[in-house]
Amino acid sequence: MLPLPLDGITVVALEQAVAAPFATRQLADLGARVIKVERPGTGDFARGYDETVRGMSSHFVWLNRNKESIALDVKNPDDAAVLRRLIARADVFVQNLAPGAADRLGLAAGKLTAAHPRLVVCDISGYGTGGPYAHAKAYDLLVQCEAGAMSLTGTDQEPAKIGIPVADIAAGTYAYSGILTALYERERTGRGGAFEVSMLEALGEWMGYPAYFTRYGGTTPPRSGAEHAAIAPYGPYRAADGARVFLGVQNEREWATFCTRVLELPELATDPRFARNSARVANRTALKEQIEARFSDLPAEEVERRLAGARIAHGRLRDVAEFTEHPQLAARDRWRTVDSPVGPLQALLPPVTVAGREPRMDRIPALDEHRERILAELDGTARETDGDAAAKR
Repeated sequence: MLPLPLDGITVVALEQAVAAPFATRQLADLGARVIKVERPGTGDFARGYDETVRGMSSHFVWLNRNKESIALDVKNPDDAAVLRRLIARADVFVQNLAPGAADRLGLAAGKLTAAHPRLVVCDISGYGTGGPYAHAKAYDLLVQCEAGAMSLTGTDQEPAKIGIPVADIAAGTYAYSGILTALYERERTGRGGAFEVSMLEALGEWMGYPAYFTRYGGTTPPRSGAEHAAIAPYGPYRAADGARVFLGVQNEREWATFCTRVLELPELATDPRFARNSARVANRTALKEQIEARFSDLPAEEVERRLAGARIAHGRLRDVAEFTEHPQLAARDRWRTVDSPVGPLQALLPPVTVAGREPRMDRIPALDEHRERILAELDGTARETDGDAAAKR
C-alpha cells in the first residue's frame, strides 16, 4: 500500500463550524496530523448542531474524523502559550474565527509568518479583509444570498436555499487546495506564507456561468426548479405511469438522437422552435408539452430503456436514504467504518481515488480527547524555544 502524501505534516486548526473543518479533514485524509483546538466545555459549536448520529452531530461526524482534539481557552495566558507552542511546531495553521479575533489574540498571519518563516497560514472568513463587509458575521445562508446563489434556486414564486452548505464547502475546498499549493511552493522555496479565502469569493467562483450570462446577456437566468435555466431539454419529464424521468441533452447531435430514437419523432429535430438550444430554451413550455405528450404513452421503465439505448444522459430522483444505498457506491466499495465516541460509524471514502492507496479513515475525537498526549509532547521538548522548533520543521 502506498504511503499517504501528507505523512509528517502537522496542522494546527483553530476551527469551528464547516469551512475550516472541511479543509483540514481533507488534509487529514491524506495523512496530515491535524490538532483541532476547541473551546473548553462546549468545543466546536458544530458538535451541538443536532444529535442524530447516535447522539453526535451529523455535521461534526462528517467533518472531523482523523483529528486530535485539545480544549484551550485561548484568552487565558497559559492556554494561549500552549497554542503558540503548537503553532511553532506546525507546518500549517488554519483559523476561521470571527472577524478580527485572530488579530486580537496575536495570531495575525503576518506576525506568525515573520516568527516562523516555514509556516503556512490560512485564514478563512466570510467576506475577506478590507471592504465594507470585512467585519460582518457570515453564515452559509447569508452568503448564499449575498452571492446571488439563492436568486437562481427555487421556483418562479419563491427562492430556495441550496440544501447543502455550498458557501462553506466552497471556502473549505479552496482553503484545502490553497494549503496544498503553499506546501508545494515551500518545497521549492523553503518558505511558507499566508493566504486568505472568503466564503463570498469562493462561492462567487461557482457563480461563474450565471454571472457572465447576466453581465453580458442583460438578464438573470430565471429560477427554473429542477430544470436548467440555459439548456433544454434538461430536467424532469412525466411518463405514463406518473413517474418523472430526469434527462439532459447537451448538444444538437444528442437532440437529433433524442428525437429519432427516444421520441421517435425525427421531424421535431428540425422544427424551427427547437432546432437550436437557445430556441428550445425560449420555447421551453412548448418543448415540455411535446416531450410529455410522447411520454404519456410510455411507462418510465420504457423511457429509461430508450434513453439508455440512445446514450442520452438520464437519472433517477433518489432521496438521501436511497443515495446511501446507491448500487454504484456499493459496487465500488466506497464505504468504510470509522471509530467514534459513540461507536463505529459508516463513512464514505474521499472522492479522489488513487490505485494502491487507501485514505486515512481514523477516529472522530471526543472533546479534549488528546490533551494529555499533546501536552506530554510539548513537555518533552520544553527546553526548545519556539524558534528552535520552527527551525527543525
